[in-house]
Amino acid sequence: MNFLLTASGLRNETLRDALRDMLGKPFGSANVVFVPTASVADPGDHGWVVADMNRLHGLGWREFDILELNGLPQQMVLDRLLHADVVYVEGGNHYHLARSITGNGLADGFLEALQSRVYVGVSAGSMIFSRNLTGHSADVIGDATDLHVLGATSVEPPFGLFDWYLKPHLYSPDFPERDDAWADRITARADFPIYFIDDETAVRVRDGKADVVSEGRWRFHP
Repeated sequence: MNFLLTASGLRNETLRDALRDMLGKPFGSANVVFVPTASVADPGDHGWVVADMNRLHGLGWREFDILELNGLPQQMVLDRLLHADVVYVEGGNHYHLARSITGNGLADGFLEALQSRVYVGVSAGSMIFSRNLTGHSADVIGDATDLHVLGATSVEPPFGLFDWYLKPHLYSPDFPERDDAWADRITARADFPIYFIDDETAVRVRDGKADVVSEGRWRFHP
């Protein structure tokens, strides 16, 4: 399985080149499916979703599909994933995204689809693969309110592929509190490994091995 786990999408040529390499063919010869599910649980202006969708669409795909994980028959969702070469999962509320996958019985089919496809995550879409996506990690990271707003106090990791956790938007102007002091406070509490990545960075996973591709800054705490 091939993963490119970003904070803010394909923001620079280094990340786009990484995707081209993982895909193994031009974007114009490939199908992409854009999954906005996590974003619908976030209130307020969604211009950031539109901007990221436009940036992705502008890469010139053979086919650009949009797929919501809730409200459609399970097999229809899985067939649309299987039709794509790249599964691109947008940001928003990662707990809503995880609960949508498990609640709709999509986890096994999703993983099967990813055996021969490239997965690109954006923020929330990059956070759902850790086995440490739990109510405990919500308290450690400090985003339990994003879980409670869904009327929940716990979450089941839909995949549990990695022992490390990914936290996006380090040093981001959109999240000014996410500086080194913020990361230090989290790592002092954490009992699991964490990648902190900025908006110009991705964690790349190929054949189970993780590395970092970046035009920005990042931190890893084992």
